[in-house]
Amino acid sequence: MFKKVLVANRGEIALRIIRACREMGIKSVAVYSTADADALHVKFADQAVCIGPPPSRQSYLNIPSLISAAEVTGADAIHPGYGFLSEDAEFAEVCEKCKLTWIGPPAPAMRLMGDKISARAAMSAAGVPILPGTAVINTEDELRDHAARIGLPVILKAAAGGGGRGMKIILDPDRLANDWNTGRTEALAAFGNPDMYMERYCERPRHIEIQVAADRHGNYAHLGERECSIQRRHQKVIEEAPSLALPDSVRAELTKAAVKAISSIGYYNVGTLEFLLDKDGRFYFMEMNTRLQVEHPVTELVTGLDLVREQLRIAAGEKLSFAGERKPRGHAIEMRINAEDPNNFAPWPGKITALHLPGGLGVRVDTHIYQGYVVPPNYDSMIAKIIVHDVDRPSAIRRARRCLDEMVIEGPRTNIPFLRRLMDHPAFRAGDFDTGFVARFLAESKGEPKPA
Repeated sequence: MFKKVLVANRGEIALRIIRACREMGIKSVAVYSTADADALHVKFADQAVCIGPPPSRQSYLNIPSLISAAEVTGADAIHPGYGFLSEDAEFAEVCEKCKLTWIGPPAPAMRLMGDKISARAAMSAAGVPILPGTAVINTEDELRDHAARIGLPVILKAAAGGGGRGMKIILDPDRLANDWNTGRTEALAAFGNPDMYMERYCERPRHIEIQVAADRHGNYAHLGERECSIQRRHQKVIEEAPSLALPDSVRAELTKAAVKAISSIGYYNVGTLEFLLDKDGRFYFMEMNTRLQVEHPVTELVTGLDLVREQLRIAAGEKLSFAGERKPRGHAIEMRINAEDPNNFAPWPGKITALHLPGGLGVRVDTHIYQGYVVPPNYDSMIAKIIVHDVDRPSAIRRARRCLDEMVIEGPRTNIPFLRRLMDHPAFRAGDFDTGFVARFLAESKGEPKPA
């Protein structure tokens, strides 16, 4: 096992990894920008190294600074968390060249699945269902030909993308060229790669993801699904496990496909395969996240497994700590708490002047904030996650709603009022929703025509 792990991240995920390391008897090293000098992950780690000014490119995305921090502190492994460099194959390769164990999957698998076009090809070859689509679109003539072949509606996606950036849904053929060019510009700015491809647009789907894990000894497994359809502008807001949308037969097919997918590409460590589920119960591969997910705690609460510990053990060369299918126990829900205006969702940084966190049986709060902490304007606005667990979904919803009422954050505005309204909606409580639910809910709240 490792003696010292450098955590190449910040916020609640850095704190989450540091705690797991401490419980396993592993020393930890925190890195931080000058904006995070007073952050909890800096205070809780065994060592901490400042790696640069607030801009991410000069700190958390600065590979030479991260490697130097590992070398000067004597770390023997690096955990990337999620976001930043967690899916950067080059960073994984640099770590290995510098004799630092990468706590994640192999770089070739990361590179393969990080490009959505090559990922689609790999999944198709493995027999995993994919939506009709294209390779990189190079000209407007190709664009129109593909749209005619597939049939509207279609969706344009960035090949190197994530988080909905560069994504365009095309309902009107007259919008094709303009949206393609706009998407290319957005993709280039976000990912340094303008390449776009096209898929058939799946109308009103559910977003279902499968948590997978594998070791270097040829053991491949899944830990069930997460329901991630409650999202705003392609960003998840509420996640839960298990999903009400999956009959047992479809769940069996879906999890089997996920395990087949990772075995076909020689994957190890943890990861997540994301699928679209259409109204007829057919599922299609969407993308793979070759890292730990923000929403991993819901899987932990229904399975009883610590996924960060599992990552550390796998990276150290050990076998999976579990065998066979892990049946979920009860129901878990995660709510993302953001420092943002609850009406227009603009980021709202600032000093937290008062704080009270919810508690009680079946309640977990993953956060890096404290009274007096200043939420910086430089990074993602998520400041906490409330995760609850109970015997069934109605009970879990009641517990989650109680926690929202208990949580007090003064100073920055938060999305807690928005989450309360969402959870009180009859359709959410009935489990009758899809990926467009939040957009329709917001339009309904403002008295606007509902989006399709």
